[in-house]
Parts: sequence; structure tokens; C-alpha cells
Amino acid sequence: MKPERTLGFLAVLLLALVSRAAAAGDADCLSCHTVSSDMPVHAIFRTAHGGLGSGSQSCVACHGESAEHQKDPTEMSPGISFGPRWQSDPEQQGAVCLDCHRNDAASAWVGSVHHDEDLSCASCHEMHTRFDAILDREEQSATCFECHKSVQSSVHLQSRHPILEGRTACIDCHNPHGSVTEAELVEPTLNDTCFQCHAEKRGPFLFEHAPVAEDCSLCHRPHGSVNPDLLTVRGPFLCQQCHSAAFHPSQLADGSGLPGNQPNANLLGKNCSNCHSQVHGSNHPSGARLTR
Repeated sequence: MKPERTLGFLAVLLLALVSRAAAAGDADCLSCHTVSSDMPVHAIFRTAHGGLGSGSQSCVACHGESAEHQKDPTEMSPGISFGPRWQSDPEQQGAVCLDCHRNDAASAWVGSVHHDEDLSCASCHEMHTRFDAILDREEQSATCFECHKSVQSSVHLQSRHPILEGRTACIDCHNPHGSVTEAELVEPTLNDTCFQCHAEKRGPFLFEHAPVAEDCSLCHRPHGSVNPDLLTVRGPFLCQQCHSAAFHPSQLADGSGLPGNQPNANLLGKNCSNCHSQVHGSNHPSGARLTR
């Protein structure tokens, strides 16, 4: 189809949708918010939110009756406004959304970190658009990074999760609408959240490594690290934070001496994991020291 014919078809379709909404009862709003003057507003009629309200009250369902706004639309805000010109109280904005979304993803919204920071749904979501960018896995992180600058810096480090490529999304680990866990995790614990992807680390193991069973973040930084494998500290220094002397002399590696000469005979290659390779746990009958 030629571009001009495509645009013509879309214009006719949009006008039909607007006319239907107007006939249904949104005519008061659309008499000012016309297609030519306020095109983005009309995109909502191509979404599920365009059919809200009883009969025709799509606009009223979210913005209220807005009688004062109808009398003086240039100076008085709608009954409930989501911006950008006017901003109603976040609690008012949230109450409108929770009327429908209280029993789904936003069931834990009240008391969540974002709620306590006075964010509203419109702080992240766009209603008057057919495609909400934050629902796109590849675009979602850009919205989160507007506030979470430290995380944005971390995902550019050499060892990181593939967030920038869209293979891992923020909502894979976090529930932005609220959770009973710290950091709004999607699972009851940090380890359970990690095990969603790293199931081979779950166990149970015949020989466990205690820090692994306790908390993954004791050794790994989830958003990014300058060390390999998202480690908090490069080996062998990470291991030596706990293992000062375990089964064999474990002197602090300070750069002196050569591998094969005491006191570094047990740090060949300068890394404990060269021998103790099963650091997450082992099911081998001879794996008590996590060497196999």
C-alpha cells in the first residue's frame, strides 16, 4: 500500500474511533482536544483504556467529571490530572489506577518503595499512546535509569547482566509495583530470584559452600562489576576474606614470590578456584573441599 494511502486509512480509522467515543459520551472533552490540536490524546482510543467507563465515559473514568476544567480549560485543571501541565496528588492518581489494577501486578503498591517516594503510575507509564515504552523489554531500562543512576553506571562495566541488549529486563528480578522483599524482588529471597536463571546453583549439594546458600550477593554484584563473573572482589582476595587458613597455609597474596615457591605454592595462577572449582557446592563423594 502506498504511504499516502496508508496515512489516509489511518486518519479515517482514527476519526472513526474518535467519533465513536464522542457518540458514547466523551464529546465534551473531544470538542477541545481535537485530532488536529491534540493528536496524542486520541491514541488512547486504540488501547484498552479507551473503552473504560460506563457507556461512554472513557475520559471521565480516569480524569473525573472536571466541571471546572470545562468552564475554563486554560486555567483550571481536570478533576484528576496526570500531567504534564497539571499534576494531581500522587495518591489521587494512584487511586484511579488501583480501581482496576488493585488485584493484579499492583496489589502490593501501597507501602512499596516507589509508593513511599510519592511516585505515581504516570511517572513510569504512558496512557495516551498505543505502545507503552516501559512494557518493552528493550526500552524498559531507560525509564528505570532516569532515577537509578548507580545501576545505570553498573550495567556498563565489563562484567554485567545483558540488560542493555534487552535479554535481561529489570522486571525479571524486581517488581516495581511492590513486593514483600527488600529491593522489591520478584521472589521471596535474593537467592530464589537468582535461581530463576541460575538453576544449576540451587542444589541441594552433598557438600555446600555456606556463603552460597546464605546470600549470592556476598560474592556477586547483580548489576555489574569490574571483576569477572560479577564478583565483588577478584580472586584469590575474595576467598581470603573468609579463608585465612583452611587445610593448607593460605597466606595473603601480596604480589611477592613466584608460583611454586612458598608461601604461594597453593596459589598457583593466583586463584583459589583453579583447584577449588566447585565453589557453589559439590555432589562428588570426594568433594568435601569443593575441588571436584
